This record gives sequence, C-alpha cells and structure tokens, in this order.
Amino acid sequence: MDDEKANISSDSKMRQRKPLGWIAMPYILASETLERLATFGLMANFMVYMVREYHMDQVQAATLINTWSALTNFAPIIGAFISDSYTGKFNTIVFGSIAELLGMLVLTFTSLIPNLRPPPCTADQITGNCIRYNDLQLYVLLSGLFLLSVGTGGIRSCSVPFGLDQFDDSTEEGREGSRTFFSWYYTTHTIVQLIAMTLMLYVQNNISWGLGFAIPTFLNLFALVMLFVGTRFYVFVKPEGSVIAGIFKVLVASFKKRNVPSPLEVGYYRPLLETSSQSNQLILTDQYRFLNKAVIVMNNDEAGNEKGRSCTVRQIEDIKSIISIIPIFASSIIGFLAMNQQQTFTVSQALKMDLRFPGTSYTIPPASITVVSLITIGIWLPFYETFLVRHIENITKQEGGISLLQKVGIGNFFSIMTMFISGVVERKRRDMSLAGVNISIFWLTPQQVLMGFYEVFTIVGLTEFFNKQVPMNMRSIGNSMLYLGMALASYLSSAMVSIVHSVTARGGKQSWLTDDIDTGKLDYFYYFIAGLSTLNFVLFLWSAGKYRYRNM
Repeated sequence: MDDEKANISSDSKMRQRKPLGWIAMPYILASETLERLATFGLMANFMVYMVREYHMDQVQAATLINTWSALTNFAPIIGAFISDSYTGKFNTIVFGSIAELLGMLVLTFTSLIPNLRPPPCTADQITGNCIRYNDLQLYVLLSGLFLLSVGTGGIRSCSVPFGLDQFDDSTEEGREGSRTFFSWYYTTHTIVQLIAMTLMLYVQNNISWGLGFAIPTFLNLFALVMLFVGTRFYVFVKPEGSVIAGIFKVLVASFKKRNVPSPLEVGYYRPLLETSSQSNQLILTDQYRFLNKAVIVMNNDEAGNEKGRSCTVRQIEDIKSIISIIPIFASSIIGFLAMNQQQTFTVSQALKMDLRFPGTSYTIPPASITVVSLITIGIWLPFYETFLVRHIENITKQEGGISLLQKVGIGNFFSIMTMFISGVVERKRRDMSLAGVNISIFWLTPQQVLMGFYEVFTIVGLTEFFNKQVPMNMRSIGNSMLYLGMALASYLSSAMVSIVHSVTARGGKQSWLTDDIDTGKLDYFYYFIAGLSTLNFVLFLWSAGKYRYRNM
C-alpha cells in the first residue's frame, strides 16, 4: 500500500494543476472521433482508388498498402519516445494533427487535380489502354501517405495517454473515470469504423473521389480546432528528459555494482531521491533485485559525482514496471493472429458464399461481413459500462468488476473459440460448395460475433493495461506497444501463411491455402491458429500469475 501511495504521489507531482476529469473529455473525445473518422474515411477504400485511378495492379497496390501500414504501426513508437522525452503529449498531438491534415490535403488534391494522376483508361481498365502513373504523380501520392504516417505516429502514441492525464488516479472518482474512458474511447472508435465502411465508401464509389476525400479532410481540420478549443480545461504533464537515457543509466549502474552486496542486505548505502518528501514513501521492491544495486552510493564515491554513478529509487522501479509487461506484450502478438485471419481469409470465404440479403435481391459486399464484429462491440461496450459492470463489482468487490489481465485473458479465450468456430464453419461451407450449394454469408456471423468480444476484452484491456502499468512519464511508450504488437503480428501472420503454404504443398500435395479455397484445407489452418492460441493462452496465464500490478 505504501508503494502504491508513493507511485501515485510522485505521478501527481508531474501535473501542473488538478485534473478536471470528464469536464475535459468532450473536447478530447470529439477531436479524436473526428480525426479517426477522417483517417478511416480516407483510407478505407484507398486500395480501390489506387487500382482505378492510378492503374496499379493488385500486387502493386497491396504491396504499397502493406508497406504503408507497417510504417504507420511503427511510427507511434517513435512519436512516443519524442513525446515522453522532449515535446510532451499535447504538442506531439498538435504536430501529428497538422502533419496528418497536410497529408490528407495532398491526397485530396490528387483526386481533384487531373495532372496529379494518370488519365482515365480509354476503355475497360483490364482490356483497354491504360496509361501508367509517372514518377511525379507517384512521388506526390507517396508524400501524402508519408505525412499521414508521421501524423499517425504523433496522434496514436499520445491520444489515450493525454486523455488519462485528465483523471486523478489518487481518487476513486478519477480511477473510475479513467477506466470508463477506455471503453467509451473504443466505442467511438467502433462507430467511426462503421461510418467509414458504409457512408464514406458509398460517397467514394458512387458520387466522386474528390468529395469522398474532401469530407474527411474537412473533418480532420475541425478535429484540430476542437482540440484547441478545450485547452483551458486540459492538464499538461511535462516531459522529464530522455527516457532511453534513464533506462540505460539504471542498467549500466546495476551492472557496474553487480558484486556489491544487495541494498536490501546492507546498511551503508543511502538511496538517491529527487525530493526529500519522497524519501519516506518510495521503497525498493524485491522484484528483479539485481537492478536494486543501481541505487547504491558507495562510501568512496565523490559527492559531486553521485548523480552520475547512482540512480533514484523511482528510476529503478520504473524500469522494473517496463520489464514486467514484456511477457504480456509478447503473448499479445500471438493473440492478434486470430484478428488478422478474420480480416483476410474471411473475405475469401465470403466470395464463395451466397451474398444475397435474406428475402431481398440486395447483394452484400464480401468485406462488409466484418461489420458484424463492429456492431457487437458497439452494443456490448455501452451495455457493460452502464449496466453490467455495477453488478460484477458487487460480486467481486473490485473496481471495474474484473482486473485488467482477467479482461485480457477472457479475450484470449474468445480468440481461441473464434478460430475453432471458423474451422467448423469453413468445413461446412466447403462440403456444401463441393456439393453445388452456396450457403449464406451469414453463416460467418458467429465467428464475427466472437471476434467482437475478443476485441472488447483484449484490445480494450491491453490498451488500459499498457497505459496504466507504465510510469506516467512513459505512458506514450506504453500506449504505442499495442500498435507495435499489431505490426509484429501482421508480419508473423504473413510469415505463417507463407510457411504453411509451402510446407503443406511439399511432395506435390495440395496446399492448405490454395487460391481456390474449395480445393484447399483452410479449416486446418484455422485449427492450427486455434492450437497456437491455446498454447499462447497457457503462456499468458503463467505470465499473468507472476505479474505485480503498479498503482492498482
């Protein structure tokens, strides 16, 4: 309990004034919602834009999108280090918003100015004469995408941590507010995706690309205005210098003093603290005890060099919190694999199914089946936060009903069930298709609902976990770990697809993952992912059992 009070006390000193909580939230949530609606609305149909307007083939367009997505997912890590070390969260968000707005303007100009894209094909794009883009047109397009990545690196890394800064975790009201913030943040995120995948796609495909790009650009500008309107209500946490330097200082100091008796066993050391008010609160824990030696100030040290030779208790405990979350981070990478498969092979399944809406002649776009998971999230999260959580709290006697890692663990279980049900449905679909019957696309609904519950528990839980279980001066870095995990999961998923495809095709056999899924064994691949997810679940339970919560 003393350690908890010490951490909260030291974190509170980093704020300039008392947080106003939900008073500041309308401006932050409005700004973030509009910004996400702008980016999702611009990029949801971008591959079609490149194929139709720039005359790229599917491989070129997919390669460009994948490269851009990887850069965009890694960018928040860079933005996080800059924010936590030098610029602060608000300034980083503003810089990112401006860069993103410029990138959107560039892409909007490509749709409005004919000279910035190739001329239309003279006939059908596949059989007609289509002039390829020139170098200048490609450079303009890439510059817009690069600015979007820069902007995303600033916004994604800091948006959630900046929202958390507005709550005082030393009070029950502040802790409840910050917990609720995560759920409502993800709820608005889901609603935005629904709008982007329906209304914005309709405008771009059926009205004009110029209007379809101009609307998101305007929304992004309005989001930046809303961010500035709320400045009088915000709490601004100052950066504390290079985070990396502090990490290396602790590691180097503990290594140099590795042969010195542990500070928990000797009495001739004294800890170096930032302020005397913290000296009665901060203590060294016995977790990762080899790092504790970094705090020792030896009798023969020169007084003027103490700060260069020793570290504070807070610095050491902060590094321990970073090390502690690494196993949880590692297990999350495997957990994201199920989500990746639902965004790729599910579309391949849908293309082989009856796409008609029951009782009508309306044809459902194959990729739109993923809207089911978004609807699940949009319904469940508000229901959980406004009704169910109170009853769970009465049973468990715990704030939020269940712990963060319990929430993530429940989500991991749903990921296993998602892949298992996906395999069962795919087996049924393939057997019926080979018999000449195309079953309805709505057979994919159960796995999409399960995937929605996975995101509700795991994504929301990990977002809260990575933000709250790191020191306040490293929150941007903690928040960016979620996007880093997603990026690594994307690479791992691509590698697994290639490996499974090549291994199962050895000896002239039919690959599990053929282009024609009716002749493949996609259900086996789903079961394989379910098996990996099960092993990962065991690893997660082991890691969660050893984890010690910070500030909880």
